[in-house]
Amino acid sequence: MSTLEFNQLLVSTRPVMRGFAISFTRNVEDAEDLIQDTFLKAMRYKDHFTEGTNFKGWLYTIMRNVFLNNCKKQQLGRGIFQHNSTHETIAPSSSHADNNILRGINIKDIKAAINELKDDIRIPFEMAFEGYHYDEISLKMGVPTGTIKSRIFNARKILMNRLKEFN
Repeated sequence: MSTLEFNQLLVSTRPVMRGFAISFTRNVEDAEDLIQDTFLKAMRYKDHFTEGTNFKGWLYTIMRNVFLNNCKKQQLGRGIFQHNSTHETIAPSSSHADNNILRGINIKDIKAAINELKDDIRIPFEMAFEGYHYDEISLKMGVPTGTIKSRIFNARKILMNRLKEFN
């Protein structure tokens, strides 16, 4: 399938995908963002689509995954890194309100631990945390994707050891 044919097929599914997006987000503006993210991902991975299979199903799966990943990122940001303007500490999420350990976590300690990492593992870790995909980090750093995954894993392992009191 040519790129032009793929793009035409993609555009023709927009009304159906809009309905799916609204059912996920319950908000028209968020639905439009979800459609855009889905279409961008579909264009990026168009080589993974097998011609003759269910195109709408393939797009729906991409949309669902994008939506779930966005929800996870929002929950992570809301539940873990809520800034307190006066003390710059991490606010405990409501489910951990009784957990005394979380009350003492200082963002400066976490940032310092991250900054102590060697650049070759700190940079991919920070990029992944910001939402970049492994392949994007790999391309930017000029190393194989497997190496990026390994470096991010190692960064997490080091941080878990350095920040044991926060586990």
